[in-house]
Amino acid sequence: MPEIKIKKQHQHKNAYIVSVNMGYGHERAAYGLRKLAYGGIVTANAYPDIPAKDKKLWDDSRKIYETISRLKPIPIVGDAAFEVMDKMQRIPPFYPRRDLSRPSLQVHQTYYFIEKLRLCEHLIKKLAKKPLPLICTFFIPAFAAEYFNYPGEIYLVICDADISRSWVARNPSKSRIKYFAPNGRVVERLKLYGVKQENIFLTGFPIPQELIGGADGTIVKKDLVVRLCNLDPNGIFMNKYYRTLEADLGPKTCPLRSNRQLTLTFAIGGAGAQSALGITILTSLRKKIYKNEITFRLIAGTKKKLQTLFFRKIAALKLKKRLGKNLFVDYFPERESYFLGFSKILRKTDILWTKPSELSFYTGIGVPIIMAPPIGSQEHFNHVWLDTVNGGVTQGDPRYVNEWLFDWIESGGLARIAWDGYIEAPTHGSYRIESIITGEKIELEKLPLIV
Repeated sequence: MPEIKIKKQHQHKNAYIVSVNMGYGHERAAYGLRKLAYGGIVTANAYPDIPAKDKKLWDDSRKIYETISRLKPIPIVGDAAFEVMDKMQRIPPFYPRRDLSRPSLQVHQTYYFIEKLRLCEHLIKKLAKKPLPLICTFFIPAFAAEYFNYPGEIYLVICDADISRSWVARNPSKSRIKYFAPNGRVVERLKLYGVKQENIFLTGFPIPQELIGGADGTIVKKDLVVRLCNLDPNGIFMNKYYRTLEADLGPKTCPLRSNRQLTLTFAIGGAGAQSALGITILTSLRKKIYKNEITFRLIAGTKKKLQTLFFRKIAALKLKKRLGKNLFVDYFPERESYFLGFSKILRKTDILWTKPSELSFYTGIGVPIIMAPPIGSQEHFNHVWLDTVNGGVTQGDPRYVNEWLFDWIESGGLARIAWDGYIEAPTHGSYRIESIITGEKIELEKLPLIV
């Protein structure tokens, strides 16, 4: 696809936004807050003058994570390798409620890197020359900022529906790090880990504002109307709840005709671990795509190898003529263009199929999520949270998606999931965080304490 030109954003210049490029999750959260970013988003493991020793520490960690994540789908070997890594960051049972403030092995390891190897010291001292509120989307830069006495306020954005002890400082009762929680469960979990209540803000995940359209949600409502039409072709859901829909989305919402074709998007995570699943879905939908009965998008992200793999399979299935019409392989040469492009794709997506990563929170814009198998402890909890808000559904057998997916659509079931996600999941997280940082009041609906 043609390269996307990125327009220079108007900056409020109110904070430093610091992320890491390990997978997509931490950068996705930072991208949703880019309007606040002074000088642009800072990537803690890849900024221009990062010391060589810091770069090596970060790169070694990322390579281990991505390698093990890609091995995960392989029986026995992959499971064993992933089990070792996952055990270090496993989330303990929430009940019975108890004191979980004791630092975990991973917390001690993190502080070893900071105290002994001076990880992030160069970055923190660099930012401290002009102290602004510091918003991190990964815990290591936040811990380092506190340890190296960063003079400004320190915030940490949580990117999952539940978290391990690794996200909280070694001595939480004395820590000054403040947290932006995506849901009520994280609020309560942070308290169990010993974080003071005054340091916890329930905001919701920072979904990009170009998907929302301000406090009134003009964009998200407009897109949801079209999406519901595609997901409920027989009007089963909309005719039953038309009064409720029109009260929120506006008069004459139902029934309407969609101006585009039903679109399914399959998004692969940053490690590229579920490419085989994407090929299985493509193969099952072959006849539907060939007959132009559905638009299917495969998100290769920044992985050129994935794009090549998908193109090869498309050729083998004799679907090359559908490329650019109702079949797309979306590849982006840069991570920044990926996040911008992904937002544009989501506005025209009716169903998002992905593992329950940080993308779980995007059900808040009214996109029903088909959940692929989770990878890691935190994704199991994201799966549970999506079930709780009824914003997602576990995938059926991908070999027969050409059958069950269309049964779900004909029944209006996915339309109901889209609506429940929009109603129950937080939507305006980026606006709430912006309000806290700038001090500008914004009138939004109250957030339910979803546990």
